[in-house]
Amino acid sequence: MSGVRERGRATESWHLDGFAQTLRAADRSLATQRAYSSDVTQFIAWAAEHEWNEPAKVTKRVLREYLAAMTARGDQRTSIARRRASLRSYFSWLVERGHLDESPAARLSAPRPSVQLPKLVVREQLDSLLDEDWGDDEWAVRDRAICEVLYGAGLRVSELCGLNLESVDFAQGLLRVLGKGRKERIVPLHRRGLEAVRLWLSDAREDVIRPDSPPEALFLNRRGHRLGPRDVRRILDGRVARGHVHPHALRHTYATHLLEGGADLRVVQELLGHESLTTTQLYTHVSKSRLQKVHRQTHPRG
Repeated sequence: MSGVRERGRATESWHLDGFAQTLRAADRSLATQRAYSSDVTQFIAWAAEHEWNEPAKVTKRVLREYLAAMTARGDQRTSIARRRASLRSYFSWLVERGHLDESPAARLSAPRPSVQLPKLVVREQLDSLLDEDWGDDEWAVRDRAICEVLYGAGLRVSELCGLNLESVDFAQGLLRVLGKGRKERIVPLHRRGLEAVRLWLSDAREDVIRPDSPPEALFLNRRGHRLGPRDVRRILDGRVARGHVHPHALRHTYATHLLEGGADLRVVQELLGHESLTTTQLYTHVSKSRLQKVHRQTHPRG
C-alpha cells in the first residue's frame, strides 16, 4: 500500500489531471490530447528513473538530456520535435497555474524534422479516380462525390468526414469547413464537385440512410454511420486502378496544382487552412522539384 501511495503522491506533484482537463477545456482534438498526455507521461517516467521526481527539479539541462536520450535510441526527429512541443506546452501550463516560477522548456531546441516533399497523385491515378465509369449504384455515386471534394477543395480527411448537409452552399459554390482547432473557413468547390455532391444527395443518400444514422452528416459509410478516415482510405484503395493513393496526397496535389497554375501563396494558405505560411511554402518546393524533373527529362542537355 505504501508503494501505491508513493506513486499517487508522485503523480499529484506533476498535476497531470489538471493539464489533461485544460486540454479538454481548450477543445483540442482527441489526437492532440492523447499525444500531449502520452508525451508528458513518458517524460515523467524517464525523469523518475533519474530521481527528478517533481517539476521543480527539472531544468533545461534535464530536458536536453531527455531529447538526447531519444535521439540516441533512434527516435524519428519528427517524434522528438512533437514531444518537445508537448513539454513546452506542459511546462508553460505549470507556470500559468502557479506551480512553477518559470518554464525550463521555454527556449528548448530540438532536432529540426527532416523535410519530406509530399507525394503527389499522378495523372493516371487522378483520371482513374475522377473520370472513369464506376457505375451508378449508390456507393459509386457517394465515392465519386467524396473524391471530387477531396481533390476539388483540398480538404483534410477529418474535415471531409466532418462535413454536414448545411456545410454545402450550392448557390454560392462554397463549402463551410471546420478545420484544426475547430477553426472555420470557407472553401470554393468547382462545378463538377458540386454536381457530384448534389447527385449523392438527390439519388443515393436516402437509399442508404438508417434509423440510427446521424441526420446532419453529409457522407455516410456502409453501416449508415458518419464517414470515418478508415472508410475514406478503403474507398480510395478500391477505386484507384493503378496503385495505392493516400487521401492526404489528394490535398497535396490540389495545393501543388494551384501554385503551378499561378495562385498566390497566401491564397493557397487560406484555402488549406494553414496557420503558418511556412507550411504552405513546402508546396513551392514540390512545384520546383516537378519543374526540375520535367526539365531533366525533356531538355536536350538535361
